[in-house]
Amino acid sequence: MSGGIDSLVAGFILKRQYKNVFGVHFTTGYETENIDFSFIEDQLNIQIVHIDLHSVFEKTIVDYFIQTYLKGKTPNPCLICNKTIKFGTLITAAEHHGANLFATGHYARIQRDKTGQIALLKGKDPLKEQSYFLSMLGGEQLEKAVFPLGNMTKKEVHEFAETHHLCQPVKKESQDVCFIKDSLVADFISLKTGALFRPGDIVTKENKVIGRHNGLHRFTIGQRRGINCPGPYPYYVHKIDIKNNRLVVGSRQDLFQKTFHIQDINCLPPHLKLLSRVTAKIRYAHKGAPALFIKDETGGKVVFDTPQPAVTPGQAAVLYSGDQVVCAGIIQ
Repeated sequence: MSGGIDSLVAGFILKRQYKNVFGVHFTTGYETENIDFSFIEDQLNIQIVHIDLHSVFEKTIVDYFIQTYLKGKTPNPCLICNKTIKFGTLITAAEHHGANLFATGHYARIQRDKTGQIALLKGKDPLKEQSYFLSMLGGEQLEKAVFPLGNMTKKEVHEFAETHHLCQPVKKESQDVCFIKDSLVADFISLKTGALFRPGDIVTKENKVIGRHNGLHRFTIGQRRGINCPGPYPYYVHKIDIKNNRLVVGSRQDLFQKTFHIQDINCLPPHLKLLSRVTAKIRYAHKGAPALFIKDETGGKVVFDTPQPAVTPGQAAVLYSGDQVVCAGIIQ
């Protein structure tokens, strides 16, 4: 229970389907407002258990976030949080309170295929569906998962809440990185690490120096803002060269890439073919593009039919067969 509309409606639906339902709310240490959860308890007639996870959240998510940026990559904390915190530490805590299933307000679906293998599918709402953020969950985690909103659109959720006179205490939906509120990512990293980041050269792909940067942690692949170098065309971040402390820039066309590798893969089903036709999403907002996935001992290679822009190391690539998530991994 986050205090938002999605978990509120999910809780109401669950009360109709299951005899014993209780809520869990976890804290990270980065909360900026007090939520009146008694208001939710009264509406749903359930108990909400509060679980403090600030220590494990700091070590598992915040540290991962910072260290990934310091390596010149762009992390995806929500995806890792779902795998390790919500469907990891939090599920374990919920089980200690008697839970045998664990529901969230994600817009995604679960079903079993013809062989009985559990499958993760896109949610019904194409504008809101969140299977991308759940793609690293393993089969055992999905066995315990329930997604009451998977067959609903966001509009339908709001209409449902209005019909049943449900009112959420938190009006504003969480966006971007939940533990960074008012500061920029670069300022957050500087504050948490106490590090003084060295300025360095901004260079073109031809190694021509065209300016200076104030720290590579301020940039990600495909970024245009903040380069501040005049040129014959708008410059975009093409590569973050940590070894030489250089920011390599180029034209937008230079961002297009056909082939990349992924590691730390999670395949559903686990025995995915060594060679598979898929639709590959390289970030949440990416629409996905047809590709060939070649599985190997270290992870796999993804080859797009048509080159795609800003393939970003550290982000997740999620591979679909139709609406089903078949594999996910971290872009190298």
